[in-house]
Amino acid sequence: MGFWRTYRLRLQRKRWLIRAFRKRRELKAIVNRTAAIKPGDILLFCTQRNEHVRHPYFLKYYRDMGVNHFLIVDNDSTDGSLDYLADQPDVSVWHTKASYKRSRFGVDWLNWLQRKYGHGHWTLVVDPDEFLIYPFSDTRPLRALTDWLDASSIKSFSAMLLDMYPKGRIDEQPYRAGQDPLEIASWFDAGNYVIERNTRYGNLWIQGGPRQRMFFADAPEKAPALNKIPLVKWDRKYTYVS
Repeated sequence: MGFWRTYRLRLQRKRWLIRAFRKRRELKAIVNRTAAIKPGDILLFCTQRNEHVRHPYFLKYYRDMGVNHFLIVDNDSTDGSLDYLADQPDVSVWHTKASYKRSRFGVDWLNWLQRKYGHGHWTLVVDPDEFLIYPFSDTRPLRALTDWLDASSIKSFSAMLLDMYPKGRIDEQPYRAGQDPLEIASWFDAGNYVIERNTRYGNLWIQGGPRQRMFFADAPEKAPALNKIPLVKWDRKYTYVS
């Protein structure tokens, strides 16, 4: 990566940090338990709206994996999400009525919270319907992965978003709170993926899967990206681009 490209990316990062600093005013702390965060704790950051039905299994899944504290932005839910999250002893929750789209789909809000609370911690950024799976995740906790990454001087862990769906019509498989979603959504597209190098940032750009097949068959290049870097050893100078 050349000097000028590196310089432009640094300027862009500063703009995103300034933007996150300004967007902090849109967040109101409902319950802030971050004083309980200890050095070395693994933190999970999430933005959500009306995902109450997903919360019981989502929290259990990541607690069992080894997450120590959850920092969640509630975007004006109306389904009881805010009260439920506020009652959880390992959750800090902020509320906002501001536009999700104008916050770059929640990225600005989480960039601010990660800058304030995530420095020096391994931080995991996922949505309530996203479940991290890594090699041996069924037998080894997240701490085993982060310890290996630390020992290998690796500061981030990339992943691919794999869309899961049920057999048959989606509306024939109702989901109940606390249920493992893979019990009903156990199918995925094994092929039809395209991977290329992102020339701007140097990461891999992945597209494909059922959303491309169903909604972007005539324009596959417009399908949503399936690449993500969910796990990062955070530094306050970092920022997510998207």
